[in-house]
Amino acid sequence: MDDEWDDNCEVVMPPPVTNNFKSYEDSSVDAGHSLSRGRGFQSFEDNGFDKDVSNDFGERRGRGGRGGGRGRGGRGGRGGSRPDYETNGDSYDDNDRGDRGDRGERGRGRGRGGRGGGRGGGGDRGDRGDNPEEEVGEDGEPKKPPVTYVPPEPTTDETEIFSSSISSGINFDKFDCIAVKVSGENPPRPIDSFESANLRKYVLDNILKSGYRKPTPIQKHAIPIIMNGRDLMGCAQTGSGKTAAFLLPIINTLLQDVRELVVGSNGCAEPQVVIVSPTRELTLQIFNEARKFAYGSILKIAVAYGGTAVRHQGDNIARGCHILVATPGRLHDFVDRSRVSFESVRFVVLDEADRMLDMGFMPAVEKMMEHPTMVKPADRQTLMFSATFPEDIQHLAGRFLNNYLFVAVGIVGGASADVEQIFHEVTKYEKQKTLKQLIEENGDKQSLSWTYIQTKRQNF
Repeated sequence: MDDEWDDNCEVVMPPPVTNNFKSYEDSSVDAGHSLSRGRGFQSFEDNGFDKDVSNDFGERRGRGGRGGGRGRGGRGGRGGSRPDYETNGDSYDDNDRGDRGDRGERGRGRGRGGRGGGRGGGGDRGDRGDNPEEEVGEDGEPKKPPVTYVPPEPTTDETEIFSSSISSGINFDKFDCIAVKVSGENPPRPIDSFESANLRKYVLDNILKSGYRKPTPIQKHAIPIIMNGRDLMGCAQTGSGKTAAFLLPIINTLLQDVRELVVGSNGCAEPQVVIVSPTRELTLQIFNEARKFAYGSILKIAVAYGGTAVRHQGDNIARGCHILVATPGRLHDFVDRSRVSFESVRFVVLDEADRMLDMGFMPAVEKMMEHPTMVKPADRQTLMFSATFPEDIQHLAGRFLNNYLFVAVGIVGGASADVEQIFHEVTKYEKQKTLKQLIEENGDKQSLSWTYIQTKRQNF
């Protein structure tokens, strides 16, 4: 069967209507309720249909009709556009609408198609690709469906909040034997205990509830450095307490020097602390730790990361937040849509800074640091923490820091002595087989294993 329109066939004129008009130019014809508008054709007044023209259907809106031999004319879609609050999981603005174009109005008409019916060509469906059912983004790729997942609300129960605390590790007592090197001008003296750090009662109480008894080496040096208003680049192995090292002095400063929480008239939040990390798992971990150390205070903590409904996170942020923990992509999405501004920022923190500056996130970091609303480096504190800090990354990080101190605990870039690392050299196509074999061999062992399968920077 031929599925194309027959361009040479003549138009089958619709039967006369009951309102007895004398001609197509008769002004008594109701253009909105005649055989034109709303029935797959343009109005007579639009001159899109002429009885002397062969097969001139004019410019139709929406989907073309399906005609039978004597079939019904095309069925237009619904006119107008549809709101697109969460296209690709990253849209939010109430005024934004998807660029779908008009689909035409619903109607019936008598059309002539091929034998057995032919499908008319589609009208203007907006900016879409060859597949009429897929939306296409600005980059030409099909848009992902909107993300509608809403995570459960974080607990407000004190017991649950502090139940996830890690009071000590296998070798926490050995941390005092690790060499610490501090570089920079006039570093303050390290603290010996949390009680000697001049922390407020709220913070001290929450430290004790968390099970912390004494500060780790990175905490001993980082807490006084941050409380003295200095920028910091801190390097210490995983599990050494880096998160608490920057959260405790930040929260203490916000409580000691209270400033008004600003939210614009359009719901644009102005957080005083912005903490950025490369993964949603680490972002959630920092968020939960911040809620724990700020428990019982006036401070509001918010989180923003991908894979969840944007509206849900945006509504929480729009209520105002002192501390915003976010991944780079979702943070910039809110900034671009004027839901977050950096005008009130007092602290900027990059956790896992080596990854942020070396594995594809550098443009996002530059965009944040150089944003028109970002506070100048001299008027804010910038803190960077990581388990490794290669020399080239240190130079990159130095661009965003002001008269900073560098604290290195142990060997910079060295592997943790508490983690056993076993390497299996295999070819590209043997990886899956080897991984399956290792899982089967070690499945009964009470041990924790990490398997890295891919990074943004290809290493193999």
